[in-house]
Amino acid sequence: MARFDTPDGYFDAASSEPPHPAGRTALLDALETGWADPARLYGAARTARLTLDGARAQVAEVLGVRPDEVSFTGSGTQAVHLAVLGGLRARWRTGRHLVVSAVEHSSVLHAAELHELDGGTVTTVGVDRAGRVDPAEFAAALRPDTALACLQSANHEVGTVQPVEEVAAHCRATGVPLFVDAAQSAGRADLPGGWSLLAASAHKWGGPPGVGTLVIRKNTRWRSPLPADEREGRRVPGFENVPGAVGAAAALAAFRAEMAEEGPRLAALVEEIRARLPHLVPDVQVVGDPVRRLPHLVTFSCLYVAGEALLTELDRLGFAVSSGSSCTADTLRPSHVLEAMGVITHGNVRVSLPRGAKSTDVQRFLAVLPEAVARLRRSAGINA
Repeated sequence: MARFDTPDGYFDAASSEPPHPAGRTALLDALETGWADPARLYGAARTARLTLDGARAQVAEVLGVRPDEVSFTGSGTQAVHLAVLGGLRARWRTGRHLVVSAVEHSSVLHAAELHELDGGTVTTVGVDRAGRVDPAEFAAALRPDTALACLQSANHEVGTVQPVEEVAAHCRATGVPLFVDAAQSAGRADLPGGWSLLAASAHKWGGPPGVGTLVIRKNTRWRSPLPADEREGRRVPGFENVPGAVGAAAALAAFRAEMAEEGPRLAALVEEIRARLPHLVPDVQVVGDPVRRLPHLVTFSCLYVAGEALLTELDRLGFAVSSGSSCTADTLRPSHVLEAMGVITHGNVRVSLPRGAKSTDVQRFLAVLPEAVARLRRSAGINA
């Protein structure tokens, strides 16, 4: 059986963690037993239902919630959209005001845009230069007509961990449900408390792509924004992906267990990158909170270098990284996260280490990066 070892130089776990062997094995086994319709009553269907419910219970245990609060979706993005739009729809009599942070994932901001187009209002709470919201400022944005508030557990571009529990306490005091996008932290750390709705994505912890998790806590009002469907407790339409859910659950449990040792090791490697970069590369800015951050992620910006060009050069040298400030042909805009933080958006690189990342690869990355940056600056006519 083929193994899924982490490729050397793969430093983009924040986009997608390499497949976890435990998830792959569970997925393949479930293809043999979980293919039938779990809504039917015959034997194969009952087996599929038990298999799906087992995966639900496994996810619930890791996340610290009840199994009947967990639903499987077709992606993390779908889970976000269902949580935000369903939370707003359920509380339309209270009001049509939504509060979000300025650094939420685009899936949250796109849902907010749709809410505005439908006549709702949105208040965006800013962040400091580390990318962190001020709980008092967030609390001040809550109003009597606020239907829902949204705050990510940790930022996907710079790794800053948000004060979710403090914000949740303010939301609870005013009766406003809080939605948490936990895509970057689920499986890597224990989840904060106090929230009402949560979304996560399996491929972020080494589970199969195309599987998301939607959690709606008991006594939280929620109404599907989609046409009625009998599946997943009337929360998620469409035929359940039983093998995908099983693979996601197994990967999450195994990944979370490994993070007790792997998390501190990755954090030490990231700390080395953060500490050495300013001495290795002139005119570089390391961004994000230096302490309250995810263990595996570091982001930096290089002046006088285009982020896309640097990514291409690093790929040529054997490193897969991403750029939070990459402009696309349709928007021609840099990262909204970096803009909200007021930091350099040009020449931005995000390094996010997967489980099993080798120290030797990190050392090689630090060895080749200075010359790669210098070469691109020289080609642009800048001797910096």
